[in-house]
Amino acid sequence: MADVVFLRVLFCVLSAAGWSSVLAGRSDVMKLKDLDFDYIAAEQETMLVKFYAPWCGHCKKLAPEFEAAATRLKGVATLAKVDCTLNTEVCGRFGVTGYPTLKIFKNGAETSTYDGPRSADGIVDHIKKQAGPDSKLLNNEHDLEAFINHFDPSVIGVFESSDGPLLLEFLKGANLMRESFRFAHTTDMQLGLKYDLTSEGVLLFRPPRLASKFEDSVVPHRGSFSVTGLRRFIRDNIFGICPHLTKENKDQLRKRDLLTAYYDLDYLHNPKGSNYWRNRVLKVASQYKDHGLHFSVANRRDFLDELEEEYGLGTTEGSDMPFVTIRTRLGHKYTMREEFTRDGKSLERFLEDYFAGRLKQYIKSEPVPANNKGPVMVVVADTFEQIVNDPEKDVLIEFYAPWCGHCKKLEPKYAELGQELANDPSIVIAKMDATANDVPQGYDVEGFPTIYFVPALKKDEPRRYEGGREVKDFLNFLKREATSPLVLKGAKEEL
Repeated sequence: MADVVFLRVLFCVLSAAGWSSVLAGRSDVMKLKDLDFDYIAAEQETMLVKFYAPWCGHCKKLAPEFEAAATRLKGVATLAKVDCTLNTEVCGRFGVTGYPTLKIFKNGAETSTYDGPRSADGIVDHIKKQAGPDSKLLNNEHDLEAFINHFDPSVIGVFESSDGPLLLEFLKGANLMRESFRFAHTTDMQLGLKYDLTSEGVLLFRPPRLASKFEDSVVPHRGSFSVTGLRRFIRDNIFGICPHLTKENKDQLRKRDLLTAYYDLDYLHNPKGSNYWRNRVLKVASQYKDHGLHFSVANRRDFLDELEEEYGLGTTEGSDMPFVTIRTRLGHKYTMREEFTRDGKSLERFLEDYFAGRLKQYIKSEPVPANNKGPVMVVVADTFEQIVNDPEKDVLIEFYAPWCGHCKKLEPKYAELGQELANDPSIVIAKMDATANDVPQGYDVEGFPTIYFVPALKKDEPRRYEGGREVKDFLNFLKREATSPLVLKGAKEEL
């Protein structure tokens, strides 16, 4: 009877204290305070802590995303929060001066400030790369095989002991590069013998899905174990002759001159079919791998918008055959118009023309205007050289977007400026839709409107205009910078 009474009392206490929170939904974000922060943090292998203030608007906006990420990361990493208005000791100790501040901790020690995305998806993706050790310990061949059988490449160090200087240096590199690459290590030297590694070293394993007869699947590194040496080794070998270009690695791969074959690639559901066209690219690429051009394959569906907008390749163009493009580091673009043949001969001809300089660059351009008599001259990509790079003219050109509110506000003032200078034979007031035309190299256009002054006889020295946007501001600037005295409404003005 006493036990029954005790259970009833306990049930009532638990109901009063916790039932409302259950109804409201339990939080997966751990709440930490000054008194328990160090104790609890030390027990968490990987923990992302949000330092916040209840009144902070940015903190309130982040809260639901942080909560959703905490739920999805259960079992992988811990997400916690600290109210800095109540816990000043912890927040002061970790140098929190603004809200929200996010920091990553490993076993109680701060490892870095989180500077990743503030969305649930972004937090999950970022923290998954941070969770767990920098380099996984492999104890036997089964561990090694399981680790390298992965969608992404693997970097594995083989060492004689767990406290040797080379392993410690390897772990430093793993800590710095873990967000980009997968690392593991072993102190069983026998595991390296299978790959002809007879002394301490590093093995780079390319993904099994990309194995081919045209290149080695495993690359050994016996050079410097410094962070710089390890980084250089990975950079030079990680992608191989023809990697899989994705949205995640495109920025890395496009730092060099790159040919890409786009087709219906799906390594998750159809790896054999995906490699059918890749093997044909590889066969040709292996002949040109020392020519300074790199190669890749990509899922066409992942880049449909880019293919259409950047290369003018429609979604139905080319049927099931790969689309082939080249994008250089300088932004020059080329497309293979001949259909990709199964014997690879069309790709060879395309490359021969490319290296011989016979290919015409693809430039996205609006049609040339039939009537271009207004006070502001309309420039398209196909007329940029003729109008903006006319060596005898000073040109003030606005790069705009049709939907941009600031551009619309500037439009009547810019037109008035054009009218003021309509009779000046030495200067051109121009504009170009930067969303419908390729912007030439040398012009950094990331926001709208962006305005450049391109002086006569110095077309390789365009200068960004940073002044005011009233007509008088433009005129004052041009009076100072124009090659010849301005002619305003028919009257010549001296500088």
